[in-house]
Order: sequence, then structure tokens, then C-alpha cells
Amino acid sequence: MAATFDTTEQRILKIIDDNRETIVEFARDIYDHAELGYKEFRTSKKFVDFMKSLQLPVQTDLAITGAKAYLNKEKAGNASLALIGELDALRIPTHAHANPETQAAHCCGHHAQLAGVIGAALALTDAEVAQKLDGQVIFFATPAEEYGEIEFKNQLIADGKIAYGGGKCELIRIGAFDDVDVALAHHISLEGIRLGSNSGNGFVSKVIRIKGKAAHAAGCPEKGVNALSAASLGLQALALNRETFRDEDCVRVHPILTKGGDLVNVVPDEAVLETLVRGKTLEAFADASVKTDRSFKAGALAMGAGYRIRDYAGLSSFSLAVGTGRDGRCGESTGRRKNGIRGQTGGTQRRIHRCGRCTASDSCDHFQYRRCCRWSAPGGFRYRG
Repeated sequence: MAATFDTTEQRILKIIDDNRETIVEFARDIYDHAELGYKEFRTSKKFVDFMKSLQLPVQTDLAITGAKAYLNKEKAGNASLALIGELDALRIPTHAHANPETQAAHCCGHHAQLAGVIGAALALTDAEVAQKLDGQVIFFATPAEEYGEIEFKNQLIADGKIAYGGGKCELIRIGAFDDVDVALAHHISLEGIRLGSNSGNGFVSKVIRIKGKAAHAAGCPEKGVNALSAASLGLQALALNRETFRDEDCVRVHPILTKGGDLVNVVPDEAVLETLVRGKTLEAFADASVKTDRSFKAGALAMGAGYRIRDYAGLSSFSLAVGTGRDGRCGESTGRRKNGIRGQTGGTQRRIHRCGRCTASDSCDHFQYRRCCRWSAPGGFRYRG
């Protein structure tokens, strides 16, 4: 059956069609000037300038680069609909349209999201259309949907500029979604356009540092502790753990090695890895998180190296599960080399507790029941409140 449209709907479609070149050119410009998460300054400015050209009031600097433009604010009491467009891209320097200044490319289609939002803004701000809308519309450009550059985002957290690496998590934290009743997002795909509510994995992010001891790789390698070898053992142990992940839990663990040494003829004294640990449920990726930690601790232990594993809240309610709060950090595990290079890996499992419900903060050498966070037994990672 062919779709039928009332007069207002037909007017909306005509406005969009009449502005086709404007919308497409906007998308092409964004496509060729891709920027990475929390660095989308040019993209955000282009969005803000466009919204101001439509005479809309705009709120800026939300989670660093986010922006909101408002239509029909006086009708917000009836309903408030946010149309979401994401600002950031992926770091893919070899892509044909990668931005040479940022090494980013819009391979996830966020340029098309923003084009959809500005197309909607062109149509809905038409006086005749706006008058018939019975609520507020927010055109919302959101930062840092892609969870890359973990160390960079963790530095922003350390500097107090954000508390979460994920842009929407940060926007929720600062209250930027408090005036939104319904958030509508769309995404292009090989099958066309996806619209609506889809399930997805949550995750926790990790930065894993293995600390060894430098020595001349040819002259006296026996005096060194090879951090890269410890990291390699950790990766192998993690790979062998994969058969324990249930298919229905959709677990994904995909580390990258960001540092493996400084000079080819020096035994690497530090190896650094970043990884996301994803799963369909809190229990699934909490279990995978424990196994990931265990793998890299084992690699460090085997080589007599030290380690530090820092967990950061990802894109889910996992922050409540492990008691994170405003700093976005779930906790850390540490182990130190004892007696120089030949001792066993020592240290304790240390969790930095930041309650999501109060200002309480302390640390301990084991998982423990907390009055405010309600910790469960070791390995449980369950929020029971």
C-alpha cells in the first residue's frame, strides 16, 4: 500500500527535497573534515552556525563539543523530542577521505546523521510546520560516540574536564538529557536506515600497563624483564579464555598494543594495551572483565613483571555495578615486582570505590560489602540496590 501524507507532512517532504543540495553539501563537508571524539570543534561549530542561521537558540560546550538547538521551547511542557546526530568519526588514516589533520574518517556514517538532523531542522522550523507541532524539538549534536583513544579520554577525566569516555554518558551525567522526553536517533547501514530502539552490548574499557626492566637485548638480556613478552603471554591467555565465553552473551574483547618498547636493542621495560570488554549483560562482561584481568596478571607473573590494570566505565550502567561516580573510573589492580627482576609478582587487588549514589570514597585490598554501593562477593560485580 502506498503511503499517504497529510498536508503538513507533504510540506515537510517538499522542504527537504527543495533543500537537497544544502543537506548533501553539509554532509560532504563533514565527511571530508572528520574529527575524533571530544575534539570535534570544527564539526560542532558548523552545526551551531547552521542552527543559528535558522534563528534557533543554541546551547554549546556540552561535554566539551556537544550542542543543542531548541524549537518551540514554550511547548516543552507537552513533550520534548530530541533528534540526535553524532559528531565524531573513527581514526582510520588510510581511508581515501581521511582528514590529514586528524587521521579520522567517517566510516560509521555520523556525517549522514548530522545531515538528517539539519534536514529535519530546515523542515520543522518552517513557520507553518512549527505552528502545528505540539511540543518542543531539540536538535542535538552529541560528541564521542566512538570509544577510541582511551588514554586521551582518561587524561580528560584526570584533568576534570569529563567523567566518562562515552559522550552520551557524560551528557547524562551533566544533565543535558534532563529536558528530553524522547530521544530519536537514526543510523545508516548497508541495508538502509535504521530507526528505533535496538539492543546493544555494554562494555568496560581498560588500560593495561606491564612494567618490566630494561637491559641491553644483545649484551645482557638476562638482566632484563621483558614487558612485551609478558603482554604477549597475556594476549595468549586471553585468547585461550575465549572458548569460555557463551555465544548468547555476545562477548567481545579486542585489545590493541599501544606501546611495546622504545628501542629495538633494549629489552622493553613497559608495554601498554588498551581494550574494551563487551557483553550483552552486566554479568557477561563482568565475567569477561575478570578473565581479561586474570590473563594479563598471569603474563606478568610468568615473566616476573609488574602490572597495573585500570578500568573505566563504558557505555552502560556498569558504572553502578562497580560503584563508579564522578570520575568515571571503576578501579584498578596492581602488582609489583619483588626483589628486583627475579622475584614473584606481588601486590594486591585494589579497587578504588567511588559511589554513584553518594560522595563516599575509600579503597580496600579486596572486594567488600559497602553500605552505599552494596558490593557483592569477589567476582560478582553485581549492584543489588
